[in-house]
Amino acid sequence: MNLYNTQLNKAFQSKSVLKIITGINNTNIGNVLKIAKAAELSRATYLDVAANVKLVKILKSSCSLPICTSSINPIDLYNCVLAGADLVEIGNYDFFYNQGIYLTAEQIVNLVLEVKSMVESIDICVTIPYHITWIEQVYLAQKLEAIGVSIIQTEGISRFYKAELVSSIIDISSLIDTSIPSLLSTYSLSQFVNIPTIASSGFKNILAPIAYSYGASGIGFGSSLQQQNDVNSIIKYINQAHKLINSLTNLEVVYNVSNSYSKLNKVKS
Repeated sequence: MNLYNTQLNKAFQSKSVLKIITGINNTNIGNVLKIAKAAELSRATYLDVAANVKLVKILKSSCSLPICTSSINPIDLYNCVLAGADLVEIGNYDFFYNQGIYLTAEQIVNLVLEVKSMVESIDICVTIPYHITWIEQVYLAQKLEAIGVSIIQTEGISRFYKAELVSSIIDISSLIDTSIPSLLSTYSLSQFVNIPTIASSGFKNILAPIAYSYGASGIGFGSSLQQQNDVNSIIKYINQAHKLINSLTNLEVVYNVSNSYSKLNKVKS
């Protein structure tokens, strides 16, 4: 399936997408512009920002990267598209999780259909909730593909849900714990749909190669960027992700060449 946005379509087809998330509730213009500048200089693929019309307009006038707005409010998404957003995302359900509300697959499909009725000829990304069963995740992903969603995104364990968990005997580092559900969902869902899958939720740059090897077409960085002090630190962080991904690609090339050479020798013998 081809995306409406040709710039994004090329990146997703090459499975080399780096999405930079400034924060669904982050409307601090200075902070967002700092991250946007670093993302642009480090050749990230696109920005994922709060569904705020003023913010979208400022970014469209100052940044060359495609702009995605994230919300669970169809009206907010519609207004941001009018302001110039290149794609929209339905996800980041923490607002609901915080109130003990967990959307069903059917509710998400209905939400998507409402958004699609308001915005036409624009790419839509939808997050698959971590809390529904594996079978429901597959069903939802296939249903979303059938109704014309361009991209799906997986998520890790909500911070609100994590707070309710009983402490384990083994302390698992925050480097990995929130990302495991996202990685597992990415691997599974990429086997059942043809649309691109983005792995996101608490990812560190060191995990980027793992996400791609699990079938992701892209990876989203958000909270880890907020821990960087300045533009140069953010650029360095994103560039490290590029290098790690390229290292994985180079290893795959070497493996394929070596494998082909071995097969050729067997034929000769």
